[in-house]
Amino acid sequence: MTLTLASAEASRPAPSPAPILAATVAPQGAWPQLPAGTRWLQVQRRERLCADIVALTLVDPSGVPLPDWTAGAHVDLLLPLDGPAAPPRARSYSLCHRPGERGHYQIAVQRERAGRGGSAWVHEHLHEGAWVPVRPPRNLFTLRPAPHVLLLAGGIGLTPLLAMAEALWAEGRSFALQVAVRQRTRLPFAARLAQAPWARHVQVWADDEGAALDLPAQLAAQPAGTLVATCGPAGFMAAVQRAAQQAGWAPERVLLEHFAAPPAAAVDRPATVSAVAPEAAPDFAPDAAPAQVLWAPTGQCLALPPQASVAQVLRAAGVALDLSCEQGICGQCCLQVLDGQAEHRDLVYGPHEHTVERRFTPCCSRPAAGAAGPLVLAPLGWAQAEGSA
Repeated sequence: MTLTLASAEASRPAPSPAPILAATVAPQGAWPQLPAGTRWLQVQRRERLCADIVALTLVDPSGVPLPDWTAGAHVDLLLPLDGPAAPPRARSYSLCHRPGERGHYQIAVQRERAGRGGSAWVHEHLHEGAWVPVRPPRNLFTLRPAPHVLLLAGGIGLTPLLAMAEALWAEGRSFALQVAVRQRTRLPFAARLAQAPWARHVQVWADDEGAALDLPAQLAAQPAGTLVATCGPAGFMAAVQRAAQQAGWAPERVLLEHFAAPPAAAVDRPATVSAVAPEAAPDFAPDAAPAQVLWAPTGQCLALPPQASVAQVLRAAGVALDLSCEQGICGQCCLQVLDGQAEHRDLVYGPHEHTVERRFTPCCSRPAAGAAGPLVLAPLGWAQAEGSA
């Protein structure tokens, strides 16, 4: 059974934006060493979308336009998860409003009970009037030219696909948006989906209404050359990948956005992936062999215990790393391999980046088992800079 959003919600008017709050000065003196480009933004509006999901509208009350962005982009919120005296930790959230609107950013955050604290902190502390430092948008989930685009969302995975639907509609491109939820009451942005000018392109599949998204049937019904963009739980996206593979689709026709790193056996590594808002803790094999890492800029040779990440060891030695996802699904912490063999576990880079550009994600990847010497690492571009000095 196929369900469209022809419900009573369609007649309910969209909420008007709240007025900009009176406070116009961002906090001073807190976390003075924030990354370049970071801006303090204020929560203008907080809206409860459904159980455990809130939407936040972030603004610069001074009126200075925010950095531009494209559909699929996310921003990093810098949160004091380790206390006010410790460096903040980055948590990434998809932008879900209309691309091109630079007066505000909108994100939606689902509280993850088994997460690492980011979503819980947002739910408990980011109320209207609160301030939060925000990095400029980055996009690792970019739409590509295609005769038709099928957007497949699982639950809160709808957020980046909302922005994609807005962009595709504005460009006059052919698309469809399919949303799968366990319960109709847990459908985020239900009123917006029903009232959008592109609402006829939307189908919602709710388990509690006896509706199930038949992925093989959906893919079989798509026009030739269709591009799929999908976001949601790991199991949902693994099912999308399996259906596409069984249908003979080339891997590059399926774009994935991970909220957390999937189990290694859950799905083959996709050709095009990115990451937003991971909450699960990284999983390091307790039986991994000890190894060594050499940090080239200082010559430090560091022991890598089996249950520690390269990033943890480097930071403990005083090396400044820009961490975000800590699961190998965003590329924020990327380093360069100068010598040695690496076991790459990230979901961001492909063979060219690993073998030619020698990129390495220290939050999840490790020296290769049985390596004769240490894995020699440096910041991206460091070797070229040293050689040209």
